[in-house]
Amino acid sequence: FVVGGNYVVGLIIFLILIVINFMVITKGAGRVAEVSARFTLDAMPGKQMSIDADMNAGLINETEARARRKTIELEADFYGAMDGASKFVRGDAIACIIILVINIVGGLIIGVLQHGMAPAAAATNYTLLTVGDGLVSQIPALIVSTAAGLVVTRATHEGTLSETMGAQLWVQPRAMAVAAAMLLVFGAMPGMPALPFLVLALMTGFSAWAANGTKKRKAQAEIDTKQKAIKAEKPKVEDSDLIAPLDLVSLEVGYGLIGLVDQEQKGDLLDRIRSLRRQLAQEWGFVIPPVHIRDNLDFKPTSYAFLIKGCIVASADLRQGHLMAMAADDNNGSELGGIPTTEPAFGLPAVWIPESKREQAQALGYTVV
Repeated sequence: FVVGGNYVVGLIIFLILIVINFMVITKGAGRVAEVSARFTLDAMPGKQMSIDADMNAGLINETEARARRKTIELEADFYGAMDGASKFVRGDAIACIIILVINIVGGLIIGVLQHGMAPAAAATNYTLLTVGDGLVSQIPALIVSTAAGLVVTRATHEGTLSETMGAQLWVQPRAMAVAAAMLLVFGAMPGMPALPFLVLALMTGFSAWAANGTKKRKAQAEIDTKQKAIKAEKPKVEDSDLIAPLDLVSLEVGYGLIGLVDQEQKGDLLDRIRSLRRQLAQEWGFVIPPVHIRDNLDFKPTSYAFLIKGCIVASADLRQGHLMAMAADDNNGSELGGIPTTEPAFGLPAVWIPESKREQAQALGYTVV
């Protein structure tokens, strides 16, 4: 059926299968097995020393060390056996070529000498039979060589070979879909058996459809899991308007002192602070950070406080419409009849006096600010 009664076509197909089996699959698998076996044997002393070091350090016990040594031994035996098996497969491919030549020559001798056939007729009959026999024996050999190549070139994985292949095929449904399309095309070709190819195409296509659905469900499940984790771990965001910004230097005042800050009420505190920062920058050579001023309803109306990074470093009271009089000695200012207080900068005793007593306080030797 495959060669269509033409032994030349059959011979070409047979030689193609031989080249694929011998030059591509068998040679590549043999080389991989040889290199893997060599590297595994070279790495055995280092692995054994690593196991001994872990056991001496107390990281593993004797039972686990024995199990690891057994695993290394089995790995070395496996690659050594696969190296030998690749030699058998390669020898089988060579034997097929030799058997083909022997069968053709033997068929010509039998047909011409024993059956009295013409050389052309004997060559046609016996060559066709030989090629058919070679194809029947070569196709299983090709399958065996491919299986050996898959086993040898398999990357390290915890599961079995069937589990690994199944997982890789189901990860890429598009590959199975392409295979199903190719099988369908083969089945539609004239002279090809339509039923087997159609059945294989349907099975492969159904597998691709099922794998695609499974892949989508897994992807959606992962997305849902990540979204749930993000929602669970997402911190509660408070309203930014309710959070006071943390300034490097700030001044908080009670509501009774807002008039000193508000320029609409002719308050000049902002201009004074700006001038003081400029003066200090010129004298000391560095710029003081901007001073942010805000009101604080928790303070007394006449209280104020200086803060550095949100921490109060100084606080005092300020009475509008009054002056602060400070004596040079320990005089408590009783003769002025003022309100006792403490000067905030140096901690000196002082009194609050009305504007009308400025001259009297200065005459008594007080420093009035």
